[in-house]
Amino acid sequence: MTQVSPQVTDHGGGVRSVRVPIPDNPLGYTLVYVVDTDRGPVLVDTGWDDPASWDTLAAGLSACGTSPDAIHGVVITHHHPDHHGLSGQVREASGAWIAMHAADAAIVRRTGETRPERWFAYMTAKLVAAGAPEEHVAPFRTARPRRLPGFSPAVPDREIVPGDLLPLPGRRLRAIWTPGHTPGHVCLHLEEQHPAQLPGHGRLFSGDHLLPEITPHIGLYEDPDDATVTDPLGDYLDSLERVGRLAPAEVLPAHQYVFTDAPARVRELLAHHEDRLTGLQALLVEPLTPWQVAERMEWNRPWSEIPHGSRNIAVSEAEAHLRRLVKLGRAEAVTGSDPLTYVAV
Repeated sequence: MTQVSPQVTDHGGGVRSVRVPIPDNPLGYTLVYVVDTDRGPVLVDTGWDDPASWDTLAAGLSACGTSPDAIHGVVITHHHPDHHGLSGQVREASGAWIAMHAADAAIVRRTGETRPERWFAYMTAKLVAAGAPEEHVAPFRTARPRRLPGFSPAVPDREIVPGDLLPLPGRRLRAIWTPGHTPGHVCLHLEEQHPAQLPGHGRLFSGDHLLPEITPHIGLYEDPDDATVTDPLGDYLDSLERVGRLAPAEVLPAHQYVFTDAPARVRELLAHHEDRLTGLQALLVEPLTPWQVAERMEWNRPWSEIPHGSRNIAVSEAEAHLRRLVKLGRAEAVTGSDPLTYVAV
């Protein structure tokens, strides 16, 4: 690897990364990858929709010897705004195509069509059902319509089909469907020999699925119009094992830094979630609501210090773990409880 500038790293073999900042977020930045092809550069993700982020991306592309108006295509690992936010501006500048898995493309279309009032009502109902106290729910009842992050993203014009090679002339980039963090999350396997001859099978653009130090958020797949009982954590654990079997020489994640030994990191994450499930099952000696479970789970700070928005995420993650326990036959919902409670089996 060669540091081209403070924001740009050359990973060799026609792959560079640009550190695009995420405003007011402890993650700091998204690693946007620039992949050379015979038809021009293709981006893997684009970064957050913010003027400073756009300026950083444009400056980074310039340091790579290209520019926003020269981009041939954009491949999005998943729909979250720190990955897909600037896709529309890239397309406006260059006419680039934008590709995304169908499940996440459906979310982009739905969020663009959903009125904020509908989303606030949905979140209110979800939180009440999870046992959230009224003081936490109240802001959703009185929220005024406003532009929300992720509610005006670019609609993709190409579909990423799992198992297929993407249309990158001169490159072999295969889509690996890895649901869990989102229903349509994909990793991208660059099926080419590692430029530094590292042992393993090519390189993996892992998005948020596989990160060197962070466990990605696994919450519920939110869809106001779909009552299907999904199992996001089960999806994630299954896709983790699939990625581990690829045994890439190097992992190029969307946050933090590039790393090797994907199978070892997969084993760590599988063990982490099993420990968490076991600990959660131990909590369920008495019936608890998802909110009560979230209050008792271990987070990166005490519950009293977790801000309002992050508590919503924590409750969603608690529910994903509860669903997994139920699916495994290690817990069950208490019939007739309102709000719904769960107890260990």
